[in-house]
Amino acid sequence: MEIKSDDTAMTLYEAVGSEVWFAELVERFYKGVEVDPILKAMYPDDLTDSKAHLAGFLVQYWGGPTDYSDERGHPRLRMRHAPFVIGATERDSWLDAMRTAVESMGVSAEIEATLVEYFEMAATNMINQP
Repeated sequence: MEIKSDDTAMTLYEAVGSEVWFAELVERFYKGVEVDPILKAMYPDDLTDSKAHLAGFLVQYWGGPTDYSDERGHPRLRMRHAPFVIGATERDSWLDAMRTAVESMGVSAEIEATLVEYFEMAATNMINQP
C-alpha cells in the first residue's frame, strides 16, 4: 500500500515511522490476547517469540526490511496456523484484539482502515474449522 502525501508516495511502513510503531502495535495487541480466554489458550505462556514473529511479519508486509523472511523463510501463514483450531469465534476474538490495538495507535483514518481491512481478510483466511 502506498500513502500519498504532498505528491510523494510512501509505504505504510514509512508512513507510520518505523519498526518501533509495529512493535508497539504488537504489544498492544498482545495485551488483548492476555485478557481474552479464547486467545490466551492458543498462545504459549511466554509471548516473546510470538511478538517478535508478528512484528517482523508486519514490518515486512507493510514495506519495511525483509528480516522476517530472511530468518524464517516465506510467511506461509495458513501452514503456520494449521496446528491451531481456528473457527469464527477464534477469528472474531483475534480480530477484536487487533482492531482495538490498531484503533489505539492514533493513525490517520486512511491508515487505520487499510490495516483493519487487511487484518479482517487475513483473520478470515486463517479459519480452518467450520
